[in-house]
Amino acid sequence: MTAALALGDDALVLSHRLGEWAGHAPVLEEEVALANIALDLLGQARMLLSFVGDEDQLAYLREERAFRNVQLVEQPNGDFAHTIARQLYFSVYQHLLYERLAAGQGEFADLAAKAVKEVAYHRDHAEQWVLRLGDGTAESHERMQRALDALWRFTGELFEPVEGVDVDRHALRDGWLAAVTSVVERATLTLPSGPQSGAWAAGAGRRGLHTESFGRMLAEMQHLHRSHPGASW
Repeated sequence: MTAALALGDDALVLSHRLGEWAGHAPVLEEEVALANIALDLLGQARMLLSFVGDEDQLAYLREERAFRNVQLVEQPNGDFAHTIARQLYFSVYQHLLYERLAAGQGEFADLAAKAVKEVAYHRDHAEQWVLRLGDGTAESHERMQRALDALWRFTGELFEPVEGVDVDRHALRDGWLAAVTSVVERATLTLPSGPQSGAWAAGAGRRGLHTESFGRMLAEMQHLHRSHPGASW
């Protein structure tokens, strides 16, 4: 099931990236917030991957080229602004996507209806931080703008067709662009003007082509399971 694997991998990989903030978040409250978002995404990933097969095997025993997540979610955390920019781009997309899936009659309707409230919180959390950083100090403004610019080229892949995800991709992109533009402008920031994807990267993650940092992240994520095959608590 191409769609379940793609959406499940998106959630799984971003969950792990956010989990890397444990013990490193700027304040304790944010430590809890990021951990909760990571757990929400992990729950979504488990449900979606269970449509395909054994969730543990899919998460821990697949090779890099077998993962179908978009390249955006695998990008390193960077500084806090970088994480928030990644979260803004993805959570707005996921919220709009799940709203559409929940309103339909497809196989993901029930899951999307349950998850959309979680994702609405993820989106609000990211939007509020973009506003705080963009309209904060000169340094926070600069870092937030730099992060938005750096990740912009990975956003085009979000709107590439995925077999089994029956939504109007053009309408989804239009809604996403309007929402992101509104937040960026309210934060006194500038929407990046470059292309949303390079020719080499269009749909690359969905085809199993990933960025250099993904291999290192995957090795860390899979290390314990691969080191102790068959182990149980």
